[in-house]
Formats: sequence, structure tokens, C-alpha cells
Amino acid sequence: MLVGLAWAGTAHAESNMPQMDFSNPLNGSQVVWLVILLVVLYLILSRWALPGVGGILADRAQRIQGDLDAAHASKVEADAAVAELHEAIRSARDEANAEVNRATEAAKAQAARQAAELATRLDAQLAEAEAEIAAARAQAMTAIRPIAKETAGVLMARLTGSAVDDAQLTRGVEGALATRGLA
Repeated sequence: MLVGLAWAGTAHAESNMPQMDFSNPLNGSQVVWLVILLVVLYLILSRWALPGVGGILADRAQRIQGDLDAAHASKVEADAAVAELHEAIRSARDEANAEVNRATEAAKAQAARQAAELATRLDAQLAEAEAEIAAARAQAMTAIRPIAKETAGVLMARLTGSAVDDAQLTRGVEGALATRGLA
């Protein structure tokens, strides 16, 4: 190395750079002391300063790794809590849907009971109304025979000028009512 520097120095000395003139005995001793100082500085740094810096870097790396491990553990706990929360929400949703379905079924059953009660009551009212209509019709039919017989007798008497036999009027009114389905 020194030979290379000496050769480079002679090349530069010709270019008017006195600090590279190694033909001067003072420059050679300065280079030797520079090499000695660099070796001593290297030894001091490698034995004392750099191990301290290395220890600090190792402690820092351990602290960072510890923080990363703690963060990872916290993330795992948070993920578990989120999964538990999602499960609780799903369970609550399922329970709510089941309760809504139960309430809907109960409301349907209640509506069906009410509809059945109403249908029964309406059927009873309808049967009662039909019975009243049938009674009124029967009463009207019993009342219509004498009126029809009397009206037919009056009409026959006016049209023919003679009175018609009562049995013959009864047969005619009954036949007319029978043809109309009212007998």
C-alpha cells in the first residue's frame, strides 16, 4: 500500500502538489504515524466503542421485537374479541328472528282463532237469518193462498160474470204456485 502511495505521490509531485511529495523524509514519517494512529483507533473502536454500540443496537432490537410481540398478542386478542362480538351479534340476531317468528306464529294463530270465531258467529247469524227468511216465506205463502184464491175468484167473476167453484179455485191457485216452485 505504501509503495502505491509513494508511486502516486511521485506522479503528483510532478504536478506541483507538495503534500504528495514522498521524497521528503517528513512526509514518510507522517504516513507511518497516520497508519499507527489508524490501527490504534481501529483497535479502540473494535474493542470498546463498537461492542457498546452493538449492545445498544441489540437491546434496541430486543425492545422492538418485544413491542412487536406484544402488538401481535394484542392483535390476536382483539381479533378474538371481534370474533366473539360477531358471534354474539349473530346469536342475538338469530334469537331476535326466532322471537319475531314466534310472535308472528302467535299472531297468525290468534287471527285464525278470531276468524274461526267470527265465521262461527256469522254462520249462526246466517242460519238464523235463513230461518227467519224461511219462516217469513212460509208465512207469506200461507198468506198468499187465500189472497190469490180471492183475487182469482174476483177476476173470474168479472171476466166470466159467474162465480167459480171454491174447490176449482183452490186447485188452480195450487197448480200455479206449484209451476213456479212456490207450493
